[in-house]
Amino acid sequence: MAGGACALPSCASSPLPAPGICSDLLLPLLQEKTEAAVGAPCPPSPYEEALACLSSLITRRTRADGANKGDRFDLMFDYLQMLDLERPVSQLKVIHVAGTKGKGSTCTFTESILRSCGFRTGLFTSPHLIDVRERFRLDGVDISEEKFIAYFWWCWNRLQAKTNDDVPMPTYFRFLALLAFKIFTAEQVDVAILEVGLGGKFDATNVVQAPIVCGVSSLGYDHMEILGNTLGEIAGEKAGIFKKGVPAYTVPQPEEAMEALQNRASQLGIPLKVASPLDIGSLKGQKLGLDGEHQYANAGLAVALCRIWLQKTRQMEGMYLDDHIGLPEQFIRGLTVSRMQGRAQVVPDPYFSTQGQGSANLGALIFYLDGAHSPESMEMCAKWFSRVIKEDSQHESSWEGQSHDNSNVKQILLFNCMSVRDPQLLLPRLVNACSDNGIHFHKAIFVPNQSVFNKVGSYGTPADSPHVDLSWQLTLQRVWENLVGGGKDSVGEGIGDDHLKSVTDSSHRTRSSVFASLPLAVKWLRDNTQQNRSIRFQVLVTGSLHLVGDLLRLIRR
Repeated sequence: MAGGACALPSCASSPLPAPGICSDLLLPLLQEKTEAAVGAPCPPSPYEEALACLSSLITRRTRADGANKGDRFDLMFDYLQMLDLERPVSQLKVIHVAGTKGKGSTCTFTESILRSCGFRTGLFTSPHLIDVRERFRLDGVDISEEKFIAYFWWCWNRLQAKTNDDVPMPTYFRFLALLAFKIFTAEQVDVAILEVGLGGKFDATNVVQAPIVCGVSSLGYDHMEILGNTLGEIAGEKAGIFKKGVPAYTVPQPEEAMEALQNRASQLGIPLKVASPLDIGSLKGQKLGLDGEHQYANAGLAVALCRIWLQKTRQMEGMYLDDHIGLPEQFIRGLTVSRMQGRAQVVPDPYFSTQGQGSANLGALIFYLDGAHSPESMEMCAKWFSRVIKEDSQHESSWEGQSHDNSNVKQILLFNCMSVRDPQLLLPRLVNACSDNGIHFHKAIFVPNQSVFNKVGSYGTPADSPHVDLSWQLTLQRVWENLVGGGKDSVGEGIGDDHLKSVTDSSHRTRSSVFASLPLAVKWLRDNTQQNRSIRFQVLVTGSLHLVGDLLRLIRR
């Protein structure tokens, strides 16, 4: 590896790691990156070197391993000490948010509001969709490669020098949290908004001992293999971010969850306040930047968190925060300009815009992206998808001056979920909610994710291969067929080089397919769009944020 030094004034000068530290990961990277003209290996960039070292921190322990619980959480305090971050972190003005669903949206709204109020913001979220730098946002923008590289090596070198057998290098997410603390303290943000990665009590972000305010978004059944089998147990883990003397807010919750939250707040002697969903009228005719009915609950929580943050930090000058007066203009602006990739996002396939296709009288391929992966979020996703495609149809019909013909529109599901999730809980919620809104999928496609668990970066993609393990995708397909086909499922033979497994109904129309890779599925969709130029294909991509990120990366190439 080439040597280098930290380029930022806030970092002490440190050389990059000596050769060999990440050799196991860098060697295949060197082999993959070849110059086409001469066939010689091309050295990885400094950014790729950092990603390779970061990948080395990913553990192979499965999430379903009960030993994950706690997992020596106290080590986080040792790491802060090694990085001399104890005092700087204690001085951060933190807003800390946990929850099952909506915590990322709540954090996004919160950051946008406070940025609109003129504050320098730092936002730490997870997971990322395409690039790990998405997890660290400064003033609403992903951290630059230059700054990421400098801060990465600053943390990496110090931890490499000070960790040992008793205090080993932090695992992947813990390192990312430590990196976020370094970035936000060095960049001197006015406010740091931290989204809990998993749970709350033992999450790496919970090393913060004195946040300004804590929030818990909607709770439901997710990560049960780690957090517990009941809503009460799950809520108890999430309430682990509550601190004595720190205001706590939540949204309306199921009774069992609310009771657990209130019990924890009572133990700490703090009141737990419930933020009401945002009144649509308070936006003065404008729309939330994040789409979906459920976002009004997240926006209401964000408004409450921002109000109390401004009050506690005495930063209220020029703003009227009385509930009876309405929202300040800065709040409205922040709520309406919020943006978040992969959540209720509509993306026309850019392939057809470059082909001169996509007008009203030609076929088009539109992707509707939502990283829903819990039963409750599946239902919300289905309601959003149903509403948006109906609105699109009405808009097009009005534009063309004619009634809309449903035969010219086909809805397709592109789906995958992690094997620790139960498709028997996810798919019925999706299908039933769509059906209740008059939407029925013409076809379902199941694919494995392209990104792999033990590599960070776009180079971590498996090659298309007929030998890829599709057992989980075939399981998803069987659940789908039992759900929509009355239990009549018959997996056909692979078709040619596409490595495609399909199920057909009595009319010989293919109801569902399993593709060996996402690129093959997208090629199939594009080919069908080309061949059926009078049809608009509306593809709902859901079940996994990783799948959504893979799709975005693929179509934007």
